Amino acid sequence: MAKTVPLDAAALAWARRQFARYYASAELAPPLRLARREFAAFPFASETMMRRHATLRSPTEFREFLGREVPRHVYYSSAYYRHPAEPTMAAKEWLGADLIFDLDSDHLRGAEALDYAGQLALVKRRLLELVDDFLFGDFGIDPAQTSFVFSGGRGYHVHVLDPRFQPLSSPERRELVDYVLGTGFDPMRAIEGRREDVRSGATAGVLDEDGDGFGRARAPRTRQLAPPDAPGWRGRTTRSVLEVLKRWEAEGKEAAAREMISYGLPPPKARRWAKLLIEEGGAAKIRGTLTLDVFKHDLPAEFLEAVVPRAAIEVQGETDAPVTTDVHRLIRLPGSLHGGTGFRVVPLARDAIDAFDPFRDALLPVPEGERVRLTYREEVRYPFDGAPVHGSPGASDELPTAVALFLVLRGEAELPPSPA
Repeated sequence: MAKTVPLDAAALAWARRQFARYYASAELAPPLRLARREFAAFPFASETMMRRHATLRSPTEFREFLGREVPRHVYYSSAYYRHPAEPTMAAKEWLGADLIFDLDSDHLRGAEALDYAGQLALVKRRLLELVDDFLFGDFGIDPAQTSFVFSGGRGYHVHVLDPRFQPLSSPERRELVDYVLGTGFDPMRAIEGRREDVRSGATAGVLDEDGDGFGRARAPRTRQLAPPDAPGWRGRTTRSVLEVLKRWEAEGKEAAAREMISYGLPPPKARRWAKLLIEEGGAAKIRGTLTLDVFKHDLPAEFLEAVVPRAAIEVQGETDAPVTTDVHRLIRLPGSLHGGTGFRVVPLARDAIDAFDPFRDALLPVPEGERVRLTYREEVRYPFDGAPVHGSPGASDELPTAVALFLVLRGEAELPPSPA
């Protein structure tokens, strides 16, 4: 839910005027099934208590609500209700809910080491993986039944509008999240045990320990990665293992050994296996044939148990589970303004996501050339399109209104004092 920096009265009033001007002219599209949704808003006030249980029955009421309230943050329910204005969930009478996936940089591995711009770039990459690999790929969701939204803050929302998902309960939605996160999947399932039919030279497929009972001479079991195009997590794990090996080939033997040691492998074994994989061409053979018999003897269990799960983790999906599983969730309204940044909450088509740049495409629309003077409260650096910002504490600057609004709402700059 909303995370906002407290502002003094003058800054609140100035920011509210910018929002009011936007809502007076913006042509926001109301959500589908508008009259079945609950709306909620945080006002521009020092006391930011959420106002809930609003019902908007028509596009006209929807636009009037935004113009009247001028919300600092505004949300609507992913759920549909028979009586959305009722104050309790039981009285609302739940009818179903859109399936929502939320990717937020707060929840991404590696984001803590990045600045805000870097986090937004990372979360966009994760969004594309979630959408293309899981939603469109494994789940088979029709792209026409989805919509994508930049949240205006730290991430993106995916709205699945397919009516087949709307009746799903919270535990059923949790199963979808668990699949995306790889919960319960044993990465070792990406390894297939095979035996060679010595008489014919044919590969006999996956066999149990007792063989087929026909008295064939059998070579020792070999292990092989599942095909990269195998469905679901088996193929995904194989693809990741191959990427790890390719990376090790590029980084060299010492880097590969250090990484294996970090997985918990004994240093002598890690260095020996790194030499075998990199110097002796084992990694290239695995990538070319998927066979894991490049080791002189049976593939060491420690290697499989360390490397395969770690590779699977690298491709593990990421999503904010409570957002998806909560069948009463309030989600930020597309087209609205985010009260912590002043960025627009931008609806996006799938083919527009790659080129989307929040520092260009989510800015508050203001008259060309309009600028505001402010003073930096801390060191700031942002790649705004056409007007990169780099300021030091105490320095003053004159910036485009949309950029100034962003910095003031984040508490990184302040407006000059009003004349007495």
